Amino acid sequence: MTAPSRQIEPLDKRHDRSAFACGSEALDRYLKQQARQDADKHVAAPFVLVYPPATRVLGYYTLSASTVCVDEIPETLTRKLPRYPLLPVTLLGRLAVDQSTKGQGAGTFLLMDALYRALSSATQIAAMAVVVEAKDDQAAAFYRHFNFLPLQPDPHRLFLPMNTIATLFEG
Repeated sequence: MTAPSRQIEPLDKRHDRSAFACGSEALDRYLKQQARQDADKHVAAPFVLVYPPATRVLGYYTLSASTVCVDEIPETLTRKLPRYPLLPVTLLGRLAVDQSTKGQGAGTFLLMDALYRALSSATQIAAMAVVVEAKDDQAAAFYRHFNFLPLQPDPHRLFLPMNTIATLFEG
């Protein structure tokens, strides 16, 4: 017998969020109380990790359109960019994994799905990078492991250029 296949889906009413616990009260509360409202209002697009046919949420992330000031990006990268004061990016606003799945690669699975969706969307709605705002040093280290770079002046605000993301999915 094979293990159930995990899937990432847009959050909807059938997903069971009630038991989700990642260890961060703010991230738990967001999923349980705010994520559906944000989706309905087109403020954020929440995606959830499930093992179908089960609907229990085991992880989630959100994506939304955003901008960064050109001054926040290292000068070595801005040399090749237009001189716009604000640059379009995709914001990976939240990413959390239920404690029952920690250490099983769920965070990486969610991140790669988010990066792929951001890259796919960038062909239709421009975004030059994915930006994250890590909640603490541990979260920042997670993103740096995947080559995210710090934005100035906040070391917990990180970005990954879309060209770098594209190389992850070549071939």
